[in-house]
Amino acid sequence: MKRLLLLGIGLLLTACAARTPLPLNPHAFSAPLPATLQIQREQGGEQQFWWLVVVQTEKAALRWSLFDPLGVPLARQLLQDGSWRADGLLPPNGEALELFAALLFALTPADNLAASYAPDTWQLLADGQRRLNPHWLISYRAPLDFTLRHTQDLNYQVYVLADQEIP
Repeated sequence: MKRLLLLGIGLLLTACAARTPLPLNPHAFSAPLPATLQIQREQGGEQQFWWLVVVQTEKAALRWSLFDPLGVPLARQLLQDGSWRADGLLPPNGEALELFAALLFALTPADNLAASYAPDTWQLLADGQRRLNPHWLISYRAPLDFTLRHTQDLNYQVYVLADQEIP
């Protein structure tokens, strides 16, 4: 039990120390908006659960909403002027913020990366993968079907749902 508590505290401190970078121009998006993404969360090689993420424009901001399989909201944030702002009365969700930032990078077209992100925060790899510093590696099966790999042995299988696929 002590090890689990220490691990949790360590992960929390690590998450606070190194945040996933946000783009300078967040409106370059490879999926048409609004977009619904299905996320399968895996940790330690075991599939744990899945979520839905809905991304939509809200005036000059992007609204990100995370839902459990029953449609219960887990996180809602607005990305405006380069920073996150709470949208609604849900408690803070650090994992959701990191996931949203990594998804934003993964869904930014390759042609727009240089204009959207600082040069020292990302890399395009020779095999078509992308790296977003400090924690993320993105592997694509198709442009809207990919895996986000976090250095903490945490993976998210992601694909964009078509309108008729939304549960």
